[in-house]
Amino acid sequence: MWKPSERIKYDVIATDWPTHSEISQSKLFSPIHIGPLSLEQRTWIPAMVPWRSNEEGEVTEDVLQWYRRFAQGKPGVLVVEATGIRDVPSGPLLRIGDDRYIEGLRKLVDCVREASQGQTRLLIQLIDFLPIRRRPDPIKYLERFLKITDQHRQHLGMTDCSDDQIRVRLAELDIEELEAALSAKEWEDRSFGNRQRVTDTHIPDIAALPETLPSLFADAALRAQVAGFDGVELHYAHAYTMASFLSATNSRSDGYGGDVQSRARLPLEVLQAVQDATEEQFAVGCRFLADEIVADGSGLEDACYFAQRFAEAGMDFLSLSRGGKFDDAKQPKVGWAAYPYTGRSGYECMPSYISDKQGPFGRNIDPVAEMRRRNRASGYQTPFVVAGGIYSYEQGEAVLQQDKADIIGFARQALADPDWFEKVRLGRGDEVRLCRYSNYCEGLDQKHKQVTCELWDREELDQAGVVKSHDGKRRLIAPDWNAA
Repeated sequence: MWKPSERIKYDVIATDWPTHSEISQSKLFSPIHIGPLSLEQRTWIPAMVPWRSNEEGEVTEDVLQWYRRFAQGKPGVLVVEATGIRDVPSGPLLRIGDDRYIEGLRKLVDCVREASQGQTRLLIQLIDFLPIRRRPDPIKYLERFLKITDQHRQHLGMTDCSDDQIRVRLAELDIEELEAALSAKEWEDRSFGNRQRVTDTHIPDIAALPETLPSLFADAALRAQVAGFDGVELHYAHAYTMASFLSATNSRSDGYGGDVQSRARLPLEVLQAVQDATEEQFAVGCRFLADEIVADGSGLEDACYFAQRFAEAGMDFLSLSRGGKFDDAKQPKVGWAAYPYTGRSGYECMPSYISDKQGPFGRNIDPVAEMRRRNRASGYQTPFVVAGGIYSYEQGEAVLQQDKADIIGFARQALADPDWFEKVRLGRGDEVRLCRYSNYCEGLDQKHKQVTCELWDREELDQAGVVKSHDGKRRLIAPDWNAA
């Protein structure tokens, strides 16, 4: 994981908790509408992938327990993890690419409704991602995977040699010579693993994405509606397909890349397809980036443009993140896939308590405030959701009172204490378990291990009924809190 050079250590402190009577005057615990939905409070748990599903992408008992525990805290909105719209193998990630998933997803909806006593609105995040392969062994790459071309022969001066002879010669080169002999894409495939991009239009399936994705997203959204969800969040953020279309690095020449208007085209067509497929009372919003934080990537100006176009097209909410790109990801170990949260852009997405002068808390607030200001000036009232290093009532309330956002997202803080919302609402904020922002959870995610929190995953391990991680060393959900 990339770390800032300044290495300033920040403490997580919160002492100014409201009393129960003061909560009635707060904006954070006041109602708001997002499109057709009425929320009882302006608190939001963003999508987090916990690695609780199975290889079939089904709703398992572990998945149900995970979301039941969050729902017990009764947040205004709970967003189910990034869920694949294609019915293709993708490890223990939830899928919604076939009607057979509806029954399990309906159980998840019922579970959250019951645990929150109907007070939490439930959305599901819909994601598409392109294939990425693990980093190969360098020798095996040359022996098995590299396609020998005339360019290799000409570079080596071995125009009449066989493929096997070329492979042997390439394996004899030192690192600098080998890099010079391979194309930039071949060198990346050897060093990081093969990764498809939306700009790889020489691949038929990539070229056809503008034709295939709208219906894939629409079908997935319809399944979510049938399963009983209140709405969907279209995943237009981080390192994945739709964010890559929005990115300034998207150089497609087919009308879906290049200038900012063309880059917004497919995300808007996906939105239209989803709106056409679902009913009016079904909320449709998206999560996208205020800043990609990578060289030649999109920044705040592009994000402001997208925010206005999305609002104009009828998005019911706009949820903002930042960074989390493959472009600056660190080289993975052999046998591992690149992880898009290891570079500077990844740090900006999930900053830790070791930070720079700006600090780890609320780094996305001011960019979102500017986007919201411009939208309001243009007459759009679409609610903005801001998240990132927000853990205290005081922080969230100040953002709302200053009109910098409309809803506050608590991701890592909700993982640290799923009961944050009820504890604060009842005037018992001093009982909140505060996230340390050590990114222990992010480290587990990077290794594709079941995500837990260091603040509670070793507590009461011998208690009857505690469900443990695969290695038996950690509990999988936070201990219960007695509100009595």
